[in-house]
Amino acid sequence: MASTQVSKKTSLKTKKKSFSSFDLTTAFKQLGLEKLKPWTVEAQGIQPSEFYYQTLKRLEKFDLRSNERSKELLIDLILQETIQDFELKIWKGASLESDSTSGEVDYLLTKDRDYLEAPLLCVIEAKKDDFEQGLAQCLVEMQACQWSNQQIDRDVDTFGIVSNGSTWEFYKLTTEGIAYGTLPFSIGDIALVLGLLHQIMSLCQFSIRC
Repeated sequence: MASTQVSKKTSLKTKKKSFSSFDLTTAFKQLGLEKLKPWTVEAQGIQPSEFYYQTLKRLEKFDLRSNERSKELLIDLILQETIQDFELKIWKGASLESDSTSGEVDYLLTKDRDYLEAPLLCVIEAKKDDFEQGLAQCLVEMQACQWSNQQIDRDVDTFGIVSNGSTWEFYKLTTEGIAYGTLPFSIGDIALVLGLLHQIMSLCQFSIRC
């Protein structure tokens, strides 16, 4: 009987909270935050390629509005425009965990290699339109990335993005635990969105090399 009670207590201690179970209030408390600091990312606009416009035209035959998975078609296309310039790799549906949280992230950026390993640099949450829930998940996922990085003595800033394909928001969690966020940006100005993504990926690549 006693061993059963110990087993139950151990199970309760080791149970981790899923990223999707956080709302904005619990996410802020998890990180010890009261508010985000405003973040202005200095970036120059980058014109999309002809491939982008051709693929975007073809995507008109797809439903890009009804759910998160359909939003990923547009997100994938936009990420393809920038990732090729960097020694980075994007993992979709990757498992991520810390000492207290766990779950799958829609997109996870790491160093370009054939296996997933820290340092973990940036998470991207694809949301239909619920940016508040997207931010909640993004915050705790960035924290989980930092925890994973600290296990290999790599204490670097981590980045996060929340997008429904049409609107993009960018976040940063510093090694001091301070969180920053930008205003939302629309692909109505796709050159600016690509420039911002390019700058975020530049910062990620710098973290690999430092």
